[in-house]
Amino acid sequence: MATSNYPLTGFHFTVEWKGEKEESVSFSEVSGLSVSTTAIEYREGASIDYTTYKLPGLKKYNNVTLKRGTMATDNGFFDWFNTINSDKFERRTITISLLDETHKPVVTWKLFNAFPVKYDPGALSASKGEVLIESVELAYESFTVTRKS
Repeated sequence: MATSNYPLTGFHFTVEWKGEKEESVSFSEVSGLSVSTTAIEYREGASIDYTTYKLPGLKKYNNVTLKRGTMATDNGFFDWFNTINSDKFERRTITISLLDETHKPVVTWKLFNAFPVKYDPGALSASKGEVLIESVELAYESFTVTRKS
């Protein structure tokens, strides 16, 4: 089968997390997934140039926010958030996969040692008839990206 060369859409994806059991959870939005490297400026003491050298420094991984419609029978976000204690908390591996039209992963981001840093149950409003969207913000140590070849 020939591979099409077209831009990918961002609406067909899955999120899996490995806790006590591996779960695939439906989300309406994943945002904030990014990494940056700080630049370290360095100048030799004997340099006659009035410029600095720039070297790559530490990588910084931004927190990821996962959003979904609130379910009456699923308290998974809040239960995980409640495992946080000052000396003990549960870290998980989170796998986010962008899927093609045949539901196969095209791009996969794997977040390592993730844990929740914020839980938001969503805004209640008597004047709107919208789905209640809850969110959880995750901190993590690093991620990898793999692409279908």
